[in-house]
Amino acid sequence: MDLSIIKISLSSLWRNRLRSFLTIAGIVIGIMAVIIVFSAGEGLRGLIMAQVASWGSDFIEVEPKVPAAAQNSTANAMGQAGITTLKNADAAAIAKVPNIKDVYSTVMGQAVAGTDQDSDIVQLWGTTASFLNIDSGKVATGRFFTDDEDKSLARVAVLGSSAKTKFFGDSDPIGKSLKIGKHNFKVIGVMAGKGAIMYMDMDKFIYLPLTSLQKLIMGINHVSFVVAKLKNTDLTAATADDLKILMRERHNITDPDKEDFAITTMVDALDNLNKILGGISLLLIAIAAVSLIVGGVGIMNIMLVSVTERTNEIGLRKAVGASEQKIMLQFLWEAVFLTFIGGIIGIIFGIGLSFLVSVAANSQGFNWAFVIKPMSLVWAVGVSVLIGLGFGLYPAQKAAKMDPIEALRFE
Repeated sequence: MDLSIIKISLSSLWRNRLRSFLTIAGIVIGIMAVIIVFSAGEGLRGLIMAQVASWGSDFIEVEPKVPAAAQNSTANAMGQAGITTLKNADAAAIAKVPNIKDVYSTVMGQAVAGTDQDSDIVQLWGTTASFLNIDSGKVATGRFFTDDEDKSLARVAVLGSSAKTKFFGDSDPIGKSLKIGKHNFKVIGVMAGKGAIMYMDMDKFIYLPLTSLQKLIMGINHVSFVVAKLKNTDLTAATADDLKILMRERHNITDPDKEDFAITTMVDALDNLNKILGGISLLLIAIAAVSLIVGGVGIMNIMLVSVTERTNEIGLRKAVGASEQKIMLQFLWEAVFLTFIGGIIGIIFGIGLSFLVSVAANSQGFNWAFVIKPMSLVWAVGVSVLIGLGFGLYPAQKAAKMDPIEALRFE
């Protein structure tokens, strides 16, 4: 390697350092975006996977689904919300499947709730007494409702920690009355704080017996979903098949396209999330790539301007014996140095901003990990160098092929 060519390239860049700095700005932004995308993608992946895992890995969920044969039907334009065929009786049948340890049904709704001091629209979670046998939630004070209370339409309620604070502040709500809809419910328990899972803040819910919410408030007899706990997770796939057969029998379905239910295992949920996150990451990387391409075009433009401005210099160097190869290498090195420096600066800013994103997310209560994968740094530097080579090649060739006599005459 001829070190003199590198020295000439660096000297030229330093003489025009303001222009050099402005030239690499596009590369800095592009590389910074790439680093942030990789870091934020890993942070988001970790956050979502942790939240999904908080539900547990040993369950299967059954929920209503618009049959494939009716998905384009006007009658089903409202989608899943219009399917009312999933009932608590299905949950009772699911509980008898050999590999099922326990099961609960849930229906969610909204209503105005309040005390004499305050009222507001609240999120209601109606479920069966077996809910806490499967869910990771805990009762902080008081108790959860019983199976007998669920079956008897008992007007009892268990408050999420945020709902308790909203309506009762620091006072003890156990035994007090809370009006929900048109009925007064007796508060019998308060859940321990759990935070948000996916898009739902569990602490804002008010938990009611399933039948009480169905009959007294919502006037329905179907459920939103059924969750079953497995005895042996090694038999997850086989159990899912058993549940599919059972649900087809119960709903009199022989054509798979007419299935009005969906069965989801934890493996399915994680696979779907990975696909979604992968798609989002690709989209963001594509956006970052556009920034890099714009930066590369900027470098090509500046290099072409530089070649024109230094036409006399190129002619003089050729006149004293510089070969086309050396002229081309000089300008290529300049382009590579610009993009390499831009890549390093972009990495520094990208890491810094990724750290700030992590800090901001954690300050809002999200368990957002600060992750920088070494491969993303290698990829960023490699791409920046390749951009320098790719977009610097044409200006370098143009400089190398100049006629020395014409170059010396150029003004």
